[in-house]
Amino acid sequence: MAEPLAAAVVSVMLLAAAVGIAIEAISEIRTPHRTPAAWTLVVLVAVMATKWILARRVRAIGIDIGSTAVRADAWHHLSDAVTSAAAFVGISIALWGGPGWESADDWAALAASGVIFFNGVNMLRPTLQDLMDRMPGPDVVDPIRHAAESVEGVRATEKLAVRRTGMAYRVTIHVQADAKLPLDEAHILGGRVKSAIRAAVPTVGYVLVHMEPFDGKAPNEQDVLI
Repeated sequence: MAEPLAAAVVSVMLLAAAVGIAIEAISEIRTPHRTPAAWTLVVLVAVMATKWILARRVRAIGIDIGSTAVRADAWHHLSDAVTSAAAFVGISIALWGGPGWESADDWAALAASGVIFFNGVNMLRPTLQDLMDRMPGPDVVDPIRHAAESVEGVRATEKLAVRRTGMAYRVTIHVQADAKLPLDEAHILGGRVKSAIRAAVPTVGYVLVHMEPFDGKAPNEQDVLI
């Protein structure tokens, strides 16, 4: 629970930052002010480069360990890079345009706030799904089912439940095998199914296999995802 909660907090912080940037940008647009100094462009380039590198590195780590919270933090770094890039464009336009273009950087910040808000919403959606204990998408479920059905001796699969717990998935699957299969061999087959699933999807941390006698019927659509 802590993992999706942490990701949700970061997502909400991004949304709040986007709203704050938008409010500040609108206020600056309505208030006459001087054009920022040219040397700020150098600072913005350094910030953009640093935040871009951090975003890529943190995102790679998040994907590698399967952490939504770490991937959310990568989006936080990326949002800083986006706002810096917008500020760079806006200030460049203001300096190039001269008098009358002082608010160009504020308009750019307003546009950047929209991008950040959009990213925050996209990041919050899967986090809320984890908090609501919803099934992951077919990119996770399909390889699990395929791995189970590819094990020699498995005749079919029935119910399949996949839930995210922390940075790993918990899987419960009903596997059909020959009804005359001895109990010890059925136990061994269940172990092979577990190994196949965990090899195919390394983010799976726990697998519970229910062995069922093969009845020759196709699995009911309601039994596929529970």
